[in-house]
Amino acid sequence: MQRTIHGVLIEGTLGDIANQQGFDVVVNAANKDLKPGGGVAGAIHRAAGKALESETRLFAPIEVGQAVLTRGFNLPNPYVIHCLGPVYKVDEPSEKLLRECYEKALSLANTHGLKKLAFPIISSGAFGYPMHEAIEVALKSVIQSIESLDNITHIRFVVYNDSALEMFETLLKERER
Repeated sequence: MQRTIHGVLIEGTLGDIANQQGFDVVVNAANKDLKPGGGVAGAIHRAAGKALESETRLFAPIEVGQAVLTRGFNLPNPYVIHCLGPVYKVDEPSEKLLRECYEKALSLANTHGLKKLAFPIISSGAFGYPMHEAIEVALKSVIQSIESLDNITHIRFVVYNDSALEMFETLLKERER
């Protein structure tokens, strides 16, 4: 499902965040040390290769809510934005910190003239953020931010199961009202 809001195409899809053809940048749900790990960070680092880990060392550690830009190396995308989302109910205020991740990623992409971004649902895996709430924060943050962005034309949210995609589509539909 997709919708155009303020001239930006927003969509959700089932897939692998590390295999998003035609996008300028993918967003990594990173850990504070920007190292390979499980989930999204592991998938992106495995696909990008060892050079990504070498480059991320220059920026680590990062704080919750912070975002940094690196090259994409062996990914089909020239760039990666690494965001450290909050651990649910540990890093507080969780919603504000999660919103900052999306806002900072969008701002970084916009500043660098990047037009097409692919996001995971940040903090919804190992960091324990409930999927429904994480999607709500993601959509709210993105929709509120896009009016102030002049380069971004396409934002894709990549989820890893049918249940999450159904949730995303329902919440995106509700945003139209």
